[in-house]
Amino acid sequence: MQVSAATIDRVLEAARLHIDGQRKRRNGVGSAIRRSIPVRTFADWRDPPPGFFEIDMVEHCGGVKTEGEFVHTLTMTDIASGWTECVAMRVRDQMLIIQAFEDVAAELPFTMLGVDSDNDSAFMSQSVFDYCKARGLEQTRSRAYKKNDQAWVEQKNGAVVRRLAGYGRLSGAEATKALALLYVSSRLYINFFQPSFKLKSKTRDGARVNKKYHPPATPCDRLLAHPDVGQDIKTRLISQFESLDPVRLLHQIRLAQQTLSDISASGPKTVTTAEPKSDVAVFLASLTTAWKDGEARPTHRKRTPATHWWRNVPDPFADAWPIIEGWLIAEPTVAASALMDRLVAMVPDAYAGKPQLRTLQRRVKAWRSQRVKEMVMGSLRKSAPAPIEV
Repeated sequence: MQVSAATIDRVLEAARLHIDGQRKRRNGVGSAIRRSIPVRTFADWRDPPPGFFEIDMVEHCGGVKTEGEFVHTLTMTDIASGWTECVAMRVRDQMLIIQAFEDVAAELPFTMLGVDSDNDSAFMSQSVFDYCKARGLEQTRSRAYKKNDQAWVEQKNGAVVRRLAGYGRLSGAEATKALALLYVSSRLYINFFQPSFKLKSKTRDGARVNKKYHPPATPCDRLLAHPDVGQDIKTRLISQFESLDPVRLLHQIRLAQQTLSDISASGPKTVTTAEPKSDVAVFLASLTTAWKDGEARPTHRKRTPATHWWRNVPDPFADAWPIIEGWLIAEPTVAASALMDRLVAMVPDAYAGKPQLRTLQRRVKAWRSQRVKEMVMGSLRKSAPAPIEV
């Protein structure tokens, strides 16, 4: 009864090796569907035409999972162009995933050809399997516990979903509606105006990995340059691009983020679908000074600054510091380099080559600062008038 969980894992390590390093999954309908869906790794994509998507689910649970329902985002990323679609779902449900496929297919400028997901039970379901088979979608899956097989969509989970929606907890219909409004504007801004890198090749030389990237381009630019995209699709993309205003889209994104931030902080509020009445000119004028205030996103996760009080490496002057302090008391103006020369001459085995000179300079600077503070504060205490006794 006193054994820890880590000890149990260590004892069972040899037993886990007999199952090929994989965890056992319970048998059922999901297991049968999972076995019938082929596995596709990151290296198997090669150079597919537009229409093959990696999909994943992002949970807006606010950090540690607790009881209750929370909003999910279905992220879909096209491999060829990087075109990204995000759909807000109130709960994790296979029927909502099918509805999301329908909504995304209606908005896409090209045809959806296939989906690649992880081994989530919501994707490995009979309803999703039958839908993909009926629509002619090629359904594949990644290996279990291998997130790098879905590197395209995993990158968008952080660069798009988390950067836009933040890490707060979202639950309920109002939060789902607010998140959906955010994605209405953000999908146009990201796919038409946000350039990104795309991996061109990756070679390994021993432990060194050399990566080459294509020039940065937006998903729209990649579709316009792709030979498998028809001329009618390119014409519609150009027409849609010319009708968009990036400043207005960014303004709408910031307003939607503010709504999400308020919901995450104080609960759901009424969300309207009307055009916001805030002046775009005021927002445009604020962009010239926004960089001075740092991160401008309302959903930005503010990290609590922590004082770094511990040492990462042992103190090289722990034993020699009493001697160094004696030298400083006798000669307060001596340079740290001269003190280092004395240490090298005294203990050549420990300080040969002077690799700790910068560390010694910082220690001497901190010692002198402390002595000055003691002298100033000591003189102030001496000059302070004595208290009057009543």
